[in-house]
Amino acid sequence: MKILENFCKLSLSCVLLSPLMASADVNNERQLDEKAPAAINWQPCFTDENPNLLCAHYAVPLNYQSNRKNSPTIQLALIKLPARNPAKKPLGSLFLNPGGPGGSGVDFVRYVGEYLFSQEVRDQYDLIGVDPRGVGQSQPITCGLSIENALQILPPFEFPVTRTEEKQKIESDKTLSALCAKNGNEIMHQMTTANVARDLDVLRQAVGDELLNYVGYSYGSYLGVTYANLFPQKVGRLVVDGVLDPVAWSTGKNWSGWIVPVTTRLESDKSGMATLNEFFRLCDLSGPGRCLFAGDSAARFDQLAQRLKAKPLPIPLSDGTIFELTYSRLIAEALAAMYSSASWTSFAELLAFVEWQMPPAAIGEKYTVLRKELGIEEIPVPIDNGLFTFPAVMCSDSDNPELPEFWSLWGEESDRQNGYFGRLWTWNSSLCATWPGSKKSRYTGPFNKKTKNPVLVASTEFDPATSYAGAKAVARLLPNSRLVTVAGWGHTTPGLSACADNITAAYLLTGALPKTDTLCQQDFLPFGLPGATAMSDEMVASKRSQAEAISVEREESAKQVRKAIIRSNRQRLN
Repeated sequence: MKILENFCKLSLSCVLLSPLMASADVNNERQLDEKAPAAINWQPCFTDENPNLLCAHYAVPLNYQSNRKNSPTIQLALIKLPARNPAKKPLGSLFLNPGGPGGSGVDFVRYVGEYLFSQEVRDQYDLIGVDPRGVGQSQPITCGLSIENALQILPPFEFPVTRTEEKQKIESDKTLSALCAKNGNEIMHQMTTANVARDLDVLRQAVGDELLNYVGYSYGSYLGVTYANLFPQKVGRLVVDGVLDPVAWSTGKNWSGWIVPVTTRLESDKSGMATLNEFFRLCDLSGPGRCLFAGDSAARFDQLAQRLKAKPLPIPLSDGTIFELTYSRLIAEALAAMYSSASWTSFAELLAFVEWQMPPAAIGEKYTVLRKELGIEEIPVPIDNGLFTFPAVMCSDSDNPELPEFWSLWGEESDRQNGYFGRLWTWNSSLCATWPGSKKSRYTGPFNKKTKNPVLVASTEFDPATSYAGAKAVARLLPNSRLVTVAGWGHTTPGLSACADNITAAYLLTGALPKTDTLCQQDFLPFGLPGATAMSDEMVASKRSQAEAISVEREESAKQVRKAIIRSNRQRLN
């Protein structure tokens, strides 16, 4: 069953645009406005958890390119957490996307909506989460995959390391693609990010807002950037955090999409390794009193990885199951730990216990603690939907090589150039080589439209999943944007820095952004290091904002939000 865990977890995360397609996008924006969608019929839901929550289903077109009368519609699942004090100064709705692709906006608002944003923001905005088309409760994609045949089809590793494993992964991908080609429902061909953006614009009108207010994390950043370029005159207050480079995600530069897989183009392998190197640096700086793996930690990690490559370690867990800690599993868990620097102490303890060959039960306990800190006490979803949402979006959005052998080539090269995460990230998109879904409704740029209102772009300097380079690329592309950087570690910025959180809150409340790009300091430093001790020479030399005092309550709220984002955006494919 452990083979399935990357698939059964849900959050609580070189085609040029032709003139004809560009014209269709403009017409689409105008036509949607003219149709004046009906209001949403909200009903109480999950009242035992929160008496204020409201839910609804809302019909949107299945195919926005269809000119047929009475063309099919699909039902989107929505949730709303109403403003706490709308009489104060109602600002309308704030749509949220936790990432993935494949993260549930309904679960995100349901479980952490109360922790999001400042009191002032919560007073004045209705928070709305949407399960994107094909995801969760919104016409979920299905291909007829059961747990029983998944156990036969899916390979027993996180990513392939040997040639034999590569062949096994390629055959698995071909089998899954054939299954979807045979049994997949129609939504499989309509799950591009552009269609999700069009859904957002319908929902914007349905809630009665003139402009879209939106916050998107990780993959949700690409959704936000796509909306901003499809509907630039409908942009209200729009935040993208943990940012994907939209050109790398869609086509790649200079037609590279035909020869370089999308998950290689994003350079998450580089940013992941840069973050892991920071883990090693700060662990050694902290010493064994704060980091149990301190003392030449990078070399010791490599020795440990090679040991597991030669001989995996069986580890019993508290639920009675046993899993093998293999090389690929170690690298996958290392990447997961890099998503949140608050988990680094526990990750270091796990590494030390494995290195010291402590009793397997003790190692299992450390492993369980780490996963709980990362929020991986997952809410299970059906295997048939949880597995296919990721490729249904990514492969439909992006150009990729047609031969699986390119993943082998680039995985090996990425590992050689950029360290441990090259194969992991590269093979994360290998299903795209044979994916049967349609790309017709996608948007491939341009991504440099001037929006009606400015856009806030946010990122950490060391993000292991969405490279800081992606945030800088979007800030360069969008002429009406401002970049806020947290000088710190982890995937997305919420809860890491009061400075950054306050900028986001002020922007959502007033639309005002700093006059220049801003650098903020992370408040909670890894391993409990004090102040600037953890900062590199380059970071110390930079001008920083003064960190604000953080209450215990705020710290706990921040942890809950970050857990939800991490769960939605961990690598979703073996």
